[in-house]
Amino acid sequence: MSHQSELIAEDINEYLEQHEHKSLLRFITCGSVDDGKSTLIGRLLFESKMLFEDQLAAVEADSARWGTQGEEMDFALLVDGLAAEREQGITIDVAYRFFSTDRRKFIVADTPGHEQYTRNMVTGASTADAAILMVDARKGILTQTKRHSYLAALIGIRHVVVAINKMDLMDYSEKTFNRIVEEYREFAKQIGLENITFIPMSALRGDNIIERSERMPWYRGTTLMGYLETVEVDDELMQASPFRMAVQWVNRPNLDFRGFSGQLASGVIHPGDKIRTLPSGRESHVERIYTLDGDLDKAVAGQSVTLTLTDEIDISRGDLLCASDTPASVANQFEVTIVWMNDDPMLPGRTYLMKIGTKTVSATITDIKYQVNVNTLEHTAAKNLALNGIGVCTINLDQDIAFDAYKDNHDTGGFILIDRLTYNTMGAGMIHFSLRRSQNITVQHVDVNKQARQQLKNQKPCVLWLTGLSGAGKSTIANLVEKKLYARGHHTYLLDGDNVRHGLNKDLGFTDADRVENIRRIAEVAKLMVDAGLIVITAFISPFRSERDMARNLLEANEFVEMYVDTPLEVAEQRDVKGLYRKARKGELKNFTGIDSPYEPPVNPECVLNTTDISADEAAERVIQFMADRGYLA
Repeated sequence: MSHQSELIAEDINEYLEQHEHKSLLRFITCGSVDDGKSTLIGRLLFESKMLFEDQLAAVEADSARWGTQGEEMDFALLVDGLAAEREQGITIDVAYRFFSTDRRKFIVADTPGHEQYTRNMVTGASTADAAILMVDARKGILTQTKRHSYLAALIGIRHVVVAINKMDLMDYSEKTFNRIVEEYREFAKQIGLENITFIPMSALRGDNIIERSERMPWYRGTTLMGYLETVEVDDELMQASPFRMAVQWVNRPNLDFRGFSGQLASGVIHPGDKIRTLPSGRESHVERIYTLDGDLDKAVAGQSVTLTLTDEIDISRGDLLCASDTPASVANQFEVTIVWMNDDPMLPGRTYLMKIGTKTVSATITDIKYQVNVNTLEHTAAKNLALNGIGVCTINLDQDIAFDAYKDNHDTGGFILIDRLTYNTMGAGMIHFSLRRSQNITVQHVDVNKQARQQLKNQKPCVLWLTGLSGAGKSTIANLVEKKLYARGHHTYLLDGDNVRHGLNKDLGFTDADRVENIRRIAEVAKLMVDAGLIVITAFISPFRSERDMARNLLEANEFVEMYVDTPLEVAEQRDVKGLYRKARKGELKNFTGIDSPYEPPVNPECVLNTTDISADEAAERVIQFMADRGYLA
């Protein structure tokens, strides 16, 4: 299955020893549709003898059925494994393949060329040391060529090969090659790509893949395999960077052992080295470096180890161990670039989970500074990011994290955003720098706190969050609840959806992004009022679960009470007190919840009020009884 080596037959142990210590290069193939990416990888697998005889036989049979090369073998079928890929002759998913030569081991990711699968390309590129950008010699530089080049530069791939493929279809023309090189160099200057190697080739015929082609005597550069075997691997570069290791697991098998396990993202560490743990800032020294094969005198970037320290300090999963003299930074607000990877758009104000290294925190996109048009490189205004959108944004976290700028360290500067409800990956991001205000703003201590105000008012402050469709009866019930609480001597405040849009939120419309911001502001105001010791009653449609969860997470346990005013759409529409449904049905009112904008009912509300079975007054009484039973009322 391996490439040919005399050692396999002569001394298998020596061969395996050499193979184990070869360097590993991760690279991707990318570019536009049908530029020959899969064919190139198939050719590399074939030439490096990484195929069994039955695999070759299967590909020959598949070539007769699915192939695009007539009676010849279609190397692309070695990579395009999905039925849909073979039927359409395109790559849809990211396909990973392994092969090796006498000098190096390789993992190659074949990424899709279609624009709709750009997110798959980002996934494949995230761990790559180099990129092979395929260009069809007949078509030249295309929009997707520029898109993938921009993403490669954005993700920080330092080595790029522009493989000008299908030269056999252009009679191996030097003029064609030079024209494409000149055009690409102009574009590369604009996006900051520097280490570029241009290779004319034919993946199908094998020209300039393993050996230099006699059909292009005018080309005197390296072959593709020659380049791949000699290009610098990022692991070598990262070993020269400051020590970083994110704690993945606190290893505590018994009372006498406490170690911290993880993979070195960068640098080198020895027993006796002084380290600092972030974000706490506590310092200690490395006592021992454990592995499955025994203790090490040193560990380097890419190795997974367990460290023990000379001091008992508090370290948890997600903390970052750093060199004491060159630590990472700590902050909770950043400027970042985000590549959006989900069909649902990114909305400023919505809360997501952010995973950076082994740490997961809550994150809110506070502003989109601009969106990048990768075709023209223009910076355009945007209220949200759609699928494959790229934007420079500001982001706010609920706690401090340790980080490096992405350009300095991909592991400690790169992150993903995750949906809080579905746990789907929504986007990938790169940290540029922390915002200065995040380090200048601190929490000011006050002597009169929430507990003191609570005792003075003789009640337990909370937010009664009434949610439901327009016409469900939220405002009516909320008003009755406040009147009943006021009559009992309680301190309250009612935040009604319509009323706040006359003042606090009068600048907001009714798009999804505006609705998210509307609820974010209300949640922050409600939090302040709870801190003042008040019972806050809100009456908002608040159609999205993620925003209601965001409001809940701002408050302490049991301070947020979700009350679902459950009324079917047809009943709410029959009431139509404000005439809004009528306008929405006529198309005069856009983005109306229940008609052309979704409503997401609560999954586990604390209280359900079905207004088709009970009157508004009975619903209000149930709310009062609920609060009394749960201890909110003295």
